[in-house]
Amino acid sequence: MQIISLNSVDSTQKYLKELIKQNSVQLPYAVTSNIQTAGMGSRDNTWESLDGNLFLSFAIELKNLPKDLKLESASIYFAYILKITLSELNSSLWLKWPNDFFIDDKKIGGMITNIFNDTLICGVGLNIKNVYKDFDKLDIKINKNKLIELYFQNIKKKYSWKQIFSNYELEFYRSKFFFTHNENLRISLEDASLQKDGSIIINGKRIYSLR
Repeated sequence: MQIISLNSVDSTQKYLKELIKQNSVQLPYAVTSNIQTAGMGSRDNTWESLDGNLFLSFAIELKNLPKDLKLESASIYFAYILKITLSELNSSLWLKWPNDFFIDDKKIGGMITNIFNDTLICGVGLNIKNVYKDFDKLDIKINKNKLIELYFQNIKKKYSWKQIFSNYELEFYRSKFFFTHNENLRISLEDASLQKDGSIIINGKRIYSLR
């Protein structure tokens, strides 16, 4: 995967989407930046930037995704591969449904995905060095460029959704102590039932991550 590194950008996702729109890059392709001034987060929020943290977006054509992956659960798939990568480096990071990275009970980052021109664009924000209050940072020291390299190596292994889900399913119980949002409502995950396609059922209603 070709990677372009920037010093500062408003949003790596917006920047990458513009490159794709202009047909100026060959996929798969990634953009990383030292500083991000208006990063995209869940529910149209922004992910605030501090220098030294990980700001990364990458694009993969839909035809190259695992055949058994439901697109609504792509954020779980790619977020969990990053979790695997960090676990191999002895981090205790875990993934709260559907796209938030946690250390213990503190959020340290997240994954967001969207589809554009038959392409899946994934964006990652992760506190590696610096952090605002109410958040935390990664529990190991690692060079972010090395982390990106190892992450993309794991993505190239092309795990099936079934492989990823079988591992994520064992850890889902940790999400039950937290909340998620759906249709602008804050919903407890305490009684959520995880389904094999990555969706959850709460009070008889099926919810996909859609992030």
